[in-house]
Amino acid sequence: MSPFLRARLPERAGRRTNLGLLGLSLAAGGTGVLAFGVGAPGPARWVVAAHGAAGLGLLLLVPWKSVVVRRAARRPLVARAPVGAWALAGLAVLTLLTGVLHSAGATGPWPATAGLPVLHLHVGLAVATLVALVAHARGRRQRPRRTDLSRRSLLRTSALVAGAAAVWGAGEGLLRLTGAPGAERRVTGSFERGTDDPAAMPVTQWFTDAVPAVDHDAVAIAGGGRVVRVPVADLAGDDAVRAALDCTGGWYAVQTWRGTRLDRVLAQHLGDVRLPDDGSIEVVSVTGYRRRLPLRDAADLLLATSAAGRPLSAGHGAPVRLVAPGRRGFWWVKWVARIEVVDAPSWAQPPFPLQ
Repeated sequence: MSPFLRARLPERAGRRTNLGLLGLSLAAGGTGVLAFGVGAPGPARWVVAAHGAAGLGLLLLVPWKSVVVRRAARRPLVARAPVGAWALAGLAVLTLLTGVLHSAGATGPWPATAGLPVLHLHVGLAVATLVALVAHARGRRQRPRRTDLSRRSLLRTSALVAGAAAVWGAGEGLLRLTGAPGAERRVTGSFERGTDDPAAMPVTQWFTDAVPAVDHDAVAIAGGGRVVRVPVADLAGDDAVRAALDCTGGWYAVQTWRGTRLDRVLAQHLGDVRLPDDGSIEVVSVTGYRRRLPLRDAADLLLATSAAGRPLSAGHGAPVRLVAPGRRGFWWVKWVARIEVVDAPSWAQPPFPLQ
């Protein structure tokens, strides 16, 4: 460390350092949650980049935070940081480390991670870090100051944001320069698993769901007071969509999915029924799992019965699953048993499934 920087650290370390760390931590957590919900390549690229930059940006404040820690160590024992502060620091380091490992392509699972993929461990550690952060921040409220919105403060904030973006960009460049597996990940951060080979795709589902033991041979189509049961065989149509199933578990696979477009199914069976102009389509699995999508998107949705020319397997949603291009995997409802047009907005539901 240069003598100039060493001389400036005591002057600058303190409240602004802690606020910077808090801001970056909240930004990393918020964009991390948002990254799970964004599947379209354009928005996902920016969200994931912001998530990575916010996380790596924490490293820029380590020299200043080390001064704060040394100051606290010189205080009387009763005034020193509690054990919770050290736990928060440890959790933050592990969260950052697992995030870097996943981005680099070291996805696991390993014996050291108890058989969990690194991404799952990263998410679990992030949740624990958030809890520790809230506990640590209680009783340490900082009152707003007029100088917080001064030109100098805004310039410092801009410099921190630019520095965080530079660190993230340097990391991405290093992955490409070294040819690390992380250089090939999708813009959402997911790695390829089983493109054009459905049997090689991992069999995963939302943590509250499970592969059903009982098969079914028809799908109920409902709307406007009418319910029609459509045999699965009638849904094995010639509509085809090439789309990426991008799972929040950290993998993706591109397949050619074949079946019948949802707008065709609705037109055939509910064509003479008045449907709400701004309604939604509620897709329900035989397990009770459900997601609601805008009715206007029906032409972009597919009720698929096969992938890559092969019938769907039980683990991948047989006999019928929803294909929702541009959305993350938890929107692709498996084992579809009922589709109902409802007079309710699609946003009036939890952003992530709770059932």
